[in-house]
Amino acid sequence: MSESTIGIIMNGVSGRMGYRQHLLRSILAIREQGGVLLADGSRVQVEPILVGRSEAKLAELAATHGIENYTTSLDDALADDRWQIYADFLVTQARVPAIKKAIAAGKAIYTEKPTAESFEEALELARLADAAGIKNGVVHDKLYLPGFRKLKRLIDSGFFGRILSVRGEFGYWVFEGDWQAAQRPSWNYRKEDGGGIVVDMFPHWSYVLENLFGRVESVYAKAVTHIPQRVDEGGQTYEATADDAAYAIFELEGGVTAQLNSSWAVRVNRDELVEFQVDGTHGSAVVGLFGCKIQPRNATPKPVWNPDIADTHDYDDDWIESPANDVFENGFKTQWEEFIRHVVEDAPNPFDFLAGARGVQLAEQGLISSQEGRRIELPVISLNQR
Repeated sequence: MSESTIGIIMNGVSGRMGYRQHLLRSILAIREQGGVLLADGSRVQVEPILVGRSEAKLAELAATHGIENYTTSLDDALADDRWQIYADFLVTQARVPAIKKAIAAGKAIYTEKPTAESFEEALELARLADAAGIKNGVVHDKLYLPGFRKLKRLIDSGFFGRILSVRGEFGYWVFEGDWQAAQRPSWNYRKEDGGGIVVDMFPHWSYVLENLFGRVESVYAKAVTHIPQRVDEGGQTYEATADDAAYAIFELEGGVTAQLNSSWAVRVNRDELVEFQVDGTHGSAVVGLFGCKIQPRNATPKPVWNPDIADTHDYDDDWIESPANDVFENGFKTQWEEFIRHVVEDAPNPFDFLAGARGVQLAEQGLISSQEGRRIELPVISLNQR
């Protein structure tokens, strides 16, 4: 069995997502397993170069994980033919100029979302990458979660009959930072630094809804800042200028209605931090990161409303846990393997920059909907639209 090597520039790898999900749980895990298995039975091994601002941090990461190459110069890495893929885990504000450099250098590009701060910039990146003829991909990690993969299997099997609606709850209480340290970085709550739950989560909801249920045709959203002041990492009080909660209704092609609540100011009373309920004519399901409970129509109870008598029926007990029937690896790792196959052997990759632009479009229009208090229709976008 032959083996080749593909070089990957990992920019922003000292950040939380870049380190935990992309370096540690994806690229290093792929390296440990002997590379990515290709369709012809051969393998391609991965070789990363770490890029960041702090040489000391990069050197520490490289030494810890046995990585030979690191640099504080993105330009030098992009100019080196040893590295075929550019991977971006920077804060959103720094993403567009770095990706434009990678496009100019002719690298294949894989990036976190959102791809840009504005839809105009996101669409421009998609057009530039297309014109340059380079492979490109955007992280769509939620689709690879065990719960959502079980849900996809139910949809494909026709379990739901006609899908009627989707109701989603995402979020948890993020501490204000005064009496207990916040578990998210302070920039998340400053609009001027690219923060806000709409720009963070609506790109996720865009691809989840689109790939499971149908294209998002309209949005009506209310974005709010429930906690007006927070305390940053240095103990300084600051004004929270970005939204920390959003309540939205999405109309999907085919007549499905989705209602999704996203909040960093909610206390969890559900099985997981994200939970979707899908209701159809033939059955329903409740899915989270890992779990998937189902209720077919022939096992649906027949409640009768009577507020004068306490209801002793255990409705939770009416649901059936859906078995995994498979081994689900880390979703980030799985998508990395698919993107590497896309680059090396032209395997399919629907999650490109244009898909990323649709996510930015949804976030942008969601904020406009909130500001103007109205429902906004979303047109189909294409690379050649003006």
